[in-house]
Amino acid sequence: MYRKNPIDEDEFRSYELKSDETKVSARSLMKGAGLTDEQIRRPFIGVCNSYSNFFPGHSNLDKLGQAVKDGVLMGGGTPVEFGTIGICDGLVMGTEGMKYSLPSRELIADSVETMAKAHICDALVLVCGCDKIIPGMIMGALRIDVPFIVVTAGPMLPGRYNGKRVDVQSIAECAGQVIAGTLDSEEYCAYEDEVCPTCGSCQGMFTANSMACMAEILGLALPGSGTVPAVSAKRYHMAKKSGMLAVQLAKYDFKPSEFLTHESFMNAIKLDMMLGCSTNTALHLPALAHEVGVKITLGDFDRLGRETPHLVKLSPSGEHLMVDLDDAGGVSAVIKQGVDAGVLWGGQQTVTGKTLAENVASAAVRDESVIRPFSNPYSPEGGLAVLYGNLAPLGAVIKTAGVDPNMFVHRGPAKVYNSHQEALSAMIFGDIVPGDVIVLRYEGPKGGPGMQEMLMLTALMCGMGMDKDIALVTDGRFSGLSRGGVIGHVSPEAALGGNIALVENGDIVSYSIPERTITLEVPEEELERRRAAAEIRECPVTTGWLARYAKLVGPVSEGAVLG
Repeated sequence: MYRKNPIDEDEFRSYELKSDETKVSARSLMKGAGLTDEQIRRPFIGVCNSYSNFFPGHSNLDKLGQAVKDGVLMGGGTPVEFGTIGICDGLVMGTEGMKYSLPSRELIADSVETMAKAHICDALVLVCGCDKIIPGMIMGALRIDVPFIVVTAGPMLPGRYNGKRVDVQSIAECAGQVIAGTLDSEEYCAYEDEVCPTCGSCQGMFTANSMACMAEILGLALPGSGTVPAVSAKRYHMAKKSGMLAVQLAKYDFKPSEFLTHESFMNAIKLDMMLGCSTNTALHLPALAHEVGVKITLGDFDRLGRETPHLVKLSPSGEHLMVDLDDAGGVSAVIKQGVDAGVLWGGQQTVTGKTLAENVASAAVRDESVIRPFSNPYSPEGGLAVLYGNLAPLGAVIKTAGVDPNMFVHRGPAKVYNSHQEALSAMIFGDIVPGDVIVLRYEGPKGGPGMQEMLMLTALMCGMGMDKDIALVTDGRFSGLSRGGVIGHVSPEAALGGNIALVENGDIVSYSIPERTITLEVPEEELERRRAAAEIRECPVTTGWLARYAKLVGPVSEGAVLG
């Protein structure tokens, strides 16, 4: 439960903004916006919303935001609404806009911090969806240690085409199928109208849904919030309940610092492994932990990945979608299995005032073909793995859940490219052949700058049927939709002088997921010679926000947070 007694009215953060005679101008301004004396006396609940009418992951957030505000009013608080930016990675993929995606996480965190501190909110409700927006909002709220709860958009329902279910993964790989001659252009175009039939985040275990699940396991969102579909009435019920709960969080001043611990993040990584989440979680969870003074590393992902089984296999790694996981019992059922097995710590406190174990006590697995038991996992190890070696001394990440068993070990000659576009063109024009290892560098946080995702390249690989024949190694990162022998987050990145900057065409690169190794098979003496002669490419962007970001961003192995 929360602390024993609620705080007094004069202990609310917002009291500073509205108390005594010196705040008459502030009260006048609030009254000018239509607030009454009664509303001004109540706790101020910031409702931070990233609504946009431009893409489905956010197009329902205006309605969810209204439901949250209704809940705040029902709970006896006053909603204080403000917005943040939000980029849809699917829209900007393959363009210069993709370089703004990861950096936008920091702008979002800064905007939440700024508005919540400046307008002195007593608590927050974060209404969000999509890849960088969810972690960005949480980072900002954690930074100022204000009570808050997360309301996510919810996953989209699957589309149907020719009697079959389709999702965004289907359309992502179509371009490669057209190039390979396995799909005609007319059918390719027909997919457009069917793949995204509703609002909500993309249908599989991609980054948006991965982070919604992480919010649930961290105790920052209501049980079920990770999987309930965007179009379900339950999503609006949860939004109203979250608004009401935010008022209670304010009254009891129940801050994240009171319950988020190192063990909380170990729980999150373990659930990550059970679900086979996006590799982007290896960026975002360390960044969230950083904001509360907890240090987690890629070593934690590696250690816990070796001992935590993979129980759920959703698109892009399997045939099931988020709606199937919800029908099977949702994230709550997976968590309950983990708690009952002693894998997850059930004593984790949550925003509900109950422990994690209490939150999921009534949950049950309704379909073991979707949520496998610990006795029959897809794999005894988790859905992510961290590889180390002279090519990635600080680590590199691969989503093992999406790798064909034939690609768990691979060795081949390097084809080296210094940008996503170069590698994409090489793939289209047939310069990459079976057995090759694409080495794609200068796409890290500093070198890109912005560490853009490589979905167009990985989707082309899969669509052309080459995901079982070639590997891709990069200091950039991958969309949650990506699958195959694709290794990202190579650290140190090329722009920091990492060995990936020294690879030459024809060098042999090898990796082994079972051994957790990635090796550039070049003698150390030769690497030293190359290092002495190397000219590390400077950041290609010299003005604007991206240039500032490139100067300030920290290493990807620590979450790529700003220094």
